[in-house]
Order: sequence, then C-alpha cells, then structure tokens
Amino acid sequence: MTVLRSLVLFVLAALAEIGGAWLVWQGWREHRGLWWIAGGVLALGAYGFVATFQPDPNFGRILAAYGGVFVAGSLAWGMVVDGFRPDRWDVTGALICLLGVAVIMYAPRAS
Repeated sequence: MTVLRSLVLFVLAALAEIGGAWLVWQGWREHRGLWWIAGGVLALGAYGFVATFQPDPNFGRILAAYGGVFVAGSLAWGMVVDGFRPDRWDVTGALICLLGVAVIMYAPRAS
C-alpha cells in the first residue's frame, strides 16, 4: 500500500507541477493573461505541498525520484494537451528515468 500511495502522490505532484508550468507558459508565451499565470502559480505551490506527503522522509530522495516522474509526465502532458509526438529516443529516455525512479524509491534498503 505504501508503494501505491507513493505512486499516486507522484502522479498528483506531476499534474500540479507540469500543469502549473503549462498555465504560466500559456499565460505568458501565448498571451492568455494574468489569470492563467496566477492559476499556474497556485498549481506550482500545490506541487510543493503534495511532495511532503510522500512516505519517505528524505527530501533529496523524493525530489530526485520525482525528477524522473517529471520527465515522463512532461512528455505525456505534451502528447495529451499539445499534440506532441515523442520519438523513440524521447520514449527511451523517459523509460530510463522511470527505471531510475524505481531504483531510488523502491529498492530494498536496510532499516
């Protein structure tokens, strides 16, 4: 159950951070306005809180592992929201990052 909780939190964190960054991008680069940027700032703030609910107490480990989730999540976001089509190297890189997440977060450790 701890691994499942952790995975759900990583997905929520990715949605908040990637979604927040996308909203800022839309507000600034696509000239959609300050409300988009404000929504992005709020979402980015929510990301910071979501990470604190991870069961592992080590900030560095959580943030390092989340980096891999962010890479894969960013490509997925681009596909779903912006119509981006990753090439085989994008996919390969994302899979390597997710393998890194698994090793960092879920490898057996001495207590």
